[in-house]
Amino acid sequence: MRVKLEWLNELVDIVGLEVSEIVNRLSLYAVEVENCEKIINATHIVVGHVLTKNPHPDSDHLNVLTVDVKDSVLQIVCGASNVEAGQYVIVAKEGAILPGDFKIKKSKIRGVESCGMVCSLQELGIEKKFIDEKYQNGIYYFEDKVNIGDDAASALHLDDYVLDLAITPNRGDLLSMIGVSYEISAVFKRELKPLVYQLQRNV
Repeated sequence: MRVKLEWLNELVDIVGLEVSEIVNRLSLYAVEVENCEKIINATHIVVGHVLTKNPHPDSDHLNVLTVDVKDSVLQIVCGASNVEAGQYVIVAKEGAILPGDFKIKKSKIRGVESCGMVCSLQELGIEKKFIDEKYQNGIYYFEDKVNIGDDAASALHLDDYVLDLAITPNRGDLLSMIGVSYEISAVFKRELKPLVYQLQRNV
């Protein structure tokens, strides 16, 4: 059973609890936590707004973008086929470290300076099977309202940890988020939150 902590917090108050404390006390009192990992393990990734897109002068598949990241406007060379002016995208700024210890540096690509990288979700470590088909072969762009310069992982709701619980046959109650929230409430003496439902009628 995999438990996303941000989702868990919608069901039970875990504000103020350290991730290590949740792991240790759950393992001691309830069920073994086999693994705990951050969903996106990357630094210096922000929301950027693509201002312009122009063909690279020395390439038939690269484009030169200007991207507003709030504190500056960056020139970035990008090869993604689905990038367009006006999009809000994920930008790894100079100095960023992406999964695989991939470091983003200012560089020249076919003679044009590039000061960052516009990222796909796969480049942030998200498995392809979890990515919407329209983003699988290119960069990700936000469709909901986001603020330029904000932390991109937070904007994606992926600046979070996931616990992998080793469920034993006698603890079938922990095979749901609600069941885990009851357990957290008992172990940490935290209040459960009322469930909120949104019902839609199809006419």
